[in-house]
Amino acid sequence: MKSHTPSATSGMPPFSLKGGRPDASDTSGQAPVTSTIAPRAGESETIEPPSEESLDARIERLGRARPPTFTTRWSEVSFVFSIAMSQFLTEFFVSGFTVILPTLIRELDIPQASSVWPATAFSLVIAGTLLIFGRLGDIWGGYPVFLWGLSWLLIWSIIAGFSINPLMLDLCRALQGLGAAAFLPTGVMLMGSIYRPGQRKNLVFAIYGTSAVFGFFGGILVAGIVGQFLRWGFYFWIGAILTAITLLSSIYSIPNQRSEKQSPSNIKMDYPGAITIVIGLTLTVFAITQSAHAPLGWKTPYIPVCFTVGILSLFAAAYIETYIAPDPLLPASIFATPAMTPLLFGLFLLYGTWGIFSVYGTLYFQNIMLATPLQVVAWYTPLGVAGLLFSILEGYILHLVPGRVLLVISGLGAVGSQLLLALIPLQERNYWKWIFPATILSTIGIDISTILMTVFVTTTFPISQQGLAGGVINSVLQLGVAVSLGLTDIIQTATVEDMGLGMSYKTTFWFGLGAGALGLVVMATWGRVPKATSDLTADEKKELMREATGEYHARDLDGGCVVTGA
Repeated sequence: MKSHTPSATSGMPPFSLKGGRPDASDTSGQAPVTSTIAPRAGESETIEPPSEESLDARIERLGRARPPTFTTRWSEVSFVFSIAMSQFLTEFFVSGFTVILPTLIRELDIPQASSVWPATAFSLVIAGTLLIFGRLGDIWGGYPVFLWGLSWLLIWSIIAGFSINPLMLDLCRALQGLGAAAFLPTGVMLMGSIYRPGQRKNLVFAIYGTSAVFGFFGGILVAGIVGQFLRWGFYFWIGAILTAITLLSSIYSIPNQRSEKQSPSNIKMDYPGAITIVIGLTLTVFAITQSAHAPLGWKTPYIPVCFTVGILSLFAAAYIETYIAPDPLLPASIFATPAMTPLLFGLFLLYGTWGIFSVYGTLYFQNIMLATPLQVVAWYTPLGVAGLLFSILEGYILHLVPGRVLLVISGLGAVGSQLLLALIPLQERNYWKWIFPATILSTIGIDISTILMTVFVTTTFPISQQGLAGGVINSVLQLGVAVSLGLTDIIQTATVEDMGLGMSYKTTFWFGLGAGALGLVVMATWGRVPKATSDLTADEKKELMREATGEYHARDLDGGCVVTGA
């Protein structure tokens, strides 16, 4: 028998082909498969497979089954909760900070020219270092890097609540971002390496996507209550409590995928690539964002200098990754998948519109529509409900609906939400006519595309590159927010004096409309994403290709090669 099995630590069941190729007597044209999986104690939902079943039937069954690394249903629930909470915490510290920022400006005497940095530093650090932590996850394993990220976030969330000046606050926010940059890609890595392509993976990633919506709403809820009744530091301390709960849950529920018998990873850190990418992204976004508040704008000497150095660093990074690095941080193979580059660009644009909605939408509600912090919380309530319903629904239909259809729907949602905000009359206070539908459309605009692309990318990459997959996806999302907010900050600052505060906010929504429309065109044109059906993993497809070319490896459950032949 020729058999090929992913490492036991991947959480995937052994996969065996009887005879290696389709049997001539099999009218289905598929290879009969002999299952090597037996039910384990406590697994009442595990169905005893027939002695022989077609390859398609086995793949479909494994795509619905609970991964064998989870011995009980509750162990799986705890794992999904821990990973989902990492996404929740990231959005919590983004959305709530916008609501609490006016209070911080008064309490810490933050200058107007510096008010953008406490909000931007968090996302900018995440975007700049995600690929590095994704690589560290591939080298060391997702478990330790994920726990380190939560621990780091916990420490700096506590300290942030005691900030006494703008500099201390900016530093704490930046260091918080390092924690999120560690657990975001490794969280995706852990899920992508444990779950096979199929319905169960679709549902788990849908829950993961929904947690971002609840984190956004939870951040606004806590910040609204704190802003109304408590000292602003409680916003950070409540976030620290939630982080501690997540850390404890993660310690006990996440499988440590690096077993003692597993050979160390031969992947190395790409230091030149890492340094040039971080410098390039940081300086470029810094120049774009700070140019709106520099004394002479782009004529201020340090702005063009930072921008030029940043762009040159990005070009240097591209050269290093393409021609020099033996283990590039961003390998060209990522973009070999058909339509991967335009789809990531489309996701960048759509998530950028979400940044505009969440920041400038909230400011418009408070400063122009005169909503109190608790009113803003109430106005965003449908966001959580709709996000839950749409995400779960998507988890059940990803294997039925073509990806292009879902991406177009997502693009239409982003365009519609920005258009409604741009068209609100300045004196209008009607929530149900304008804000409610814009809120529903905004969650359609980001949830559907983000969940679909995350499933697509993690399914495309082999287990050894799942940390990279998580880093790529989350880098695109965070950069979309950081760049869009930097550009809209320039637009809003340049127009506020001549057009007034309300109309200057509207210019950001018109910009978001253009970005969303471009994202919609990209998704409609290049959105060749297949249905997320049950399938072989990337590693299994590679093994089948080896068999097809006359080379195969039979591996035992510890990943050791026991048979090699042709």
